[in-house]
Amino acid sequence: MIGKVIRGTRVDGLVYYLYGPGRANEHVNPHIVAGWRHPAELEPPLRPDGGRDFRNLIGLLNQPLAALGDDGYREPVWHCAVRAAREDRTLDDDEWARVAYEIMNKTGLAPDGDDDGVRWVAVQHADDHIHIVATLARQDGTKPKTWNDFYRVREACQAVERRFGLRVTAPGDRTAARRPTRSETEQARRRRWAETPRAALRRQVVTAAAGAGSEEEFFRRLEAAGLLVRRRISQRNPGEVTGYAVALPVHLNRQGEPVWFGGGKLAADLTLPKLRARWGSGVESGEQRRRADGISAEERREIWDEAATAAGRAADRIKGSDDPGAAADLAGATSDLLHVAADLLKDRRLRDAAEAFDRAAREPYARIPRATPTGLELRGTVRRLARSGVTPRGGVLIANVVSLVSAVAELRLLQGRTVQAAAARAAAQCLSGTSVAVDPTVGLVAVDFPGRFTPPSGPVLRNSGRSAGSPAPSTSRRSNR
Repeated sequence: MIGKVIRGTRVDGLVYYLYGPGRANEHVNPHIVAGWRHPAELEPPLRPDGGRDFRNLIGLLNQPLAALGDDGYREPVWHCAVRAAREDRTLDDDEWARVAYEIMNKTGLAPDGDDDGVRWVAVQHADDHIHIVATLARQDGTKPKTWNDFYRVREACQAVERRFGLRVTAPGDRTAARRPTRSETEQARRRRWAETPRAALRRQVVTAAAGAGSEEEFFRRLEAAGLLVRRRISQRNPGEVTGYAVALPVHLNRQGEPVWFGGGKLAADLTLPKLRARWGSGVESGEQRRRADGISAEERREIWDEAATAAGRAADRIKGSDDPGAAADLAGATSDLLHVAADLLKDRRLRDAAEAFDRAAREPYARIPRATPTGLELRGTVRRLARSGVTPRGGVLIANVVSLVSAVAELRLLQGRTVQAAAARAAAQCLSGTSVAVDPTVGLVAVDFPGRFTPPSGPVLRNSGRSAGSPAPSTSRRSNR
């Protein structure tokens, strides 16, 4: 079960939409299954013409906002769409009501036994999901807290999964990359792009960060890959770079301007502070740049052999460690190796493996694991590999990478992170082409349902043009990963 939080400004437009026919007449028998009062008291009555009279419901939801006045949130409408997995059984109204109560309790917006919580309703208009609508003003005249509400929703969904015996989904631990929005996936389909711009940018940023030993080199690599790069400069300390954003030249908004993505909008560990922590204080020297420019064919072969050896040594280090935490640094280094090798060899197996492995590489809540000698060795080898160029000696490297990825899968199992273990096993399967057993209790491999975007055939971002798509009525989407 997945819950997605959206914030908006007008509750009336959202209520009209939820009780309307939907964009494709998909809304069937909309009705309230739960709320701060009994559903029978809140259900909009039918008018003589057969339509609904929403005035009472909308007025009741808006009353606490009026009392709070200017002290409230800029976007005071809290909207949570909660969807069951495709293979889950159909829940009845009472069960969906329990789902809604669990979410409102976990988030602290309307805790059990607190009669002064926010006003809310849960509307069902399809068998597999509900929409919870709340106004962010407590009935005692105070402002509710919404900090980390998405994580509390995730905890509530997992509690419901256990209670009702539903499909097990991944924890909200920020190890998943940020998923593309609905408008992004629809735009990619319309333009026949092989992937969404967000996915393409994330792969390029991860590859550039893996091959860079410093911030300066990172930005050079992004620009060399054809990305638009914008540095965010501190207003307090002029000249200090505090962040960055990237864009694809072909991805434009309706005004013809590039659509920018900050590092944190791609993945939790791709913010500039997180990348700086990974690089440490390393600054690329002029000698390193000269060596990269003048590398010989023999030196190039030696570097690839060195990468194969480092991958094998890292696998042995993980397998032989009795401290899973001490080996966690190697998971991130493994991702770096996969992305750089895929970029150099243009091997589809490696690219698919790098994408599948993505979640297995991260520590929960974007924590940067402590550096280990073996991890530093592997990352250093990856950087030299990125500067070396292509060589036909990739076979031994790939074989050792399979062993390394499989070792990371076992590491994640020891740490109790079954979804990350499944992601690593899927990566090993991409590389080996053989069947890899995955824990049957894990319903997700690399992404949460409703599933990975499946594009029509076509090159990556072949066509240019302006973005399209519109958000749901009276709401603005907020990313949740």
